[in-house]
Amino acid sequence: MERKPIIDRIEHEVQALQGDATKDVSYSSERIFASEAEAQEAFKLSVSKLLNINGWSGLSSLTADFQLHDTNGQPKLNDQPQVGDYIRVALPGPMPENWVHVRDFISTENRVEFTVNPSHDPHESTEQIEHFFHKEAQSTFRVELTGKTIRASEIGRQEGINNRQPEAGNRAAINTVIAETGWLFYQKFQWKLLTDYLVGL
Repeated sequence: MERKPIIDRIEHEVQALQGDATKDVSYSSERIFASEAEAQEAFKLSVSKLLNINGWSGLSSLTADFQLHDTNGQPKLNDQPQVGDYIRVALPGPMPENWVHVRDFISTENRVEFTVNPSHDPHESTEQIEHFFHKEAQSTFRVELTGKTIRASEIGRQEGINNRQPEAGNRAAINTVIAETGWLFYQKFQWKLLTDYLVGL
């Protein structure tokens, strides 16, 4: 009875690695506090960590470095992301830089989040997507407070490899390698470490 679903999953995995399918993947961490008052204070710190994107760097020698840039591609040292900003993501090792564009920002009393899409390098005139995922992919970074619980999440949607022309430019092969590694190991390590950091684990 389980054979067909397993085969379907394997076929979808192969299609995804070839760039013919997309994936939705989420990672989250939560922390429960002794009281709602304590959770509310901790939530403020979690929001501060979430919005200090440059502070995401250095969580581990194996994780990426992040740098927030404004709409003109200039580094923002002590500011929170705004719609239209860019984020440079430098993976560990001899990998090309990856860029994302902030497309949405939501802030309420108990939830703060922003969403990014793969993007071109804002310093270049070309529209080539400088990211291993195609431009339709999106990631939402969120922290939320519910009673005595804080939850941090990275929510990936429509993740597909950027290995088709002309969008991929000369990065098609390396994008495939990076995305395969990300789906099999690296992505889980990176985002779980980040969500743990955001809730203070």
